Amino acid sequence: MKTLNALFATLLFTGASSAFAASSVDLTVRGLITPSACEPSLPSGGNVDIGKISAKDLKADDFTNLGEHKVTLTVTCDAATLMAIEPQDNRAGSSADDIPVRFGLGLINGTEKLGFLEAWLSAPLADSVESRVIRSSDGGNTWERNSNFSTGTLLSVADNTTLAPIPVQVFNADLNLTATIAPASSLTLTEEVPIDGSVTLTVKYL
Repeated sequence: MKTLNALFATLLFTGASSAFAASSVDLTVRGLITPSACEPSLPSGGNVDIGKISAKDLKADDFTNLGEHKVTLTVTCDAATLMAIEPQDNRAGSSADDIPVRFGLGLINGTEKLGFLEAWLSAPLADSVESRVIRSSDGGNTWERNSNFSTGTLLSVADNTTLAPIPVQVFNADLNLTATIAPASSLTLTEEVPIDGSVTLTVKYL
């Protein structure tokens, strides 16, 4: 051990010209526990059935949009709370388009990307007051006016004059969805294929 200490001291003095290296570093863990809890909810358990689509109705060499569907998203908190909603694509890697606002619809035969799903909010109400949806791409440090769900972003609610989240106890908005199928020529459609989009919406406290 003496030899090791001596060698260590020699290395320190040899490598130091005008300053000594710090021998310690501080780790600080910060956070807050909020007394309020928020619960998101969707009608029918979040299940949206767009019905059966005939393969013959799909475009052979272009994407086929299956139309817009709308449900109501509600977030109910115990008290007025600063919160945001974070989407997670449960079919990550299966979107037929790499744009972040497009979520996957599943795979055919494990490799063929069926299409993509887009989701956005409209007609937002913050405690029954008309408001606007804002989005952050950097974890809530900055916000812009944007209502599209996108991988790696947060959606929150602001009043009609600012671009900063406001506390809300009950948030309501229309959740708009549209599914798009990849060109039929790129897909194996000899059997029934499930349209299998799945996105988890999680409340994040700001």
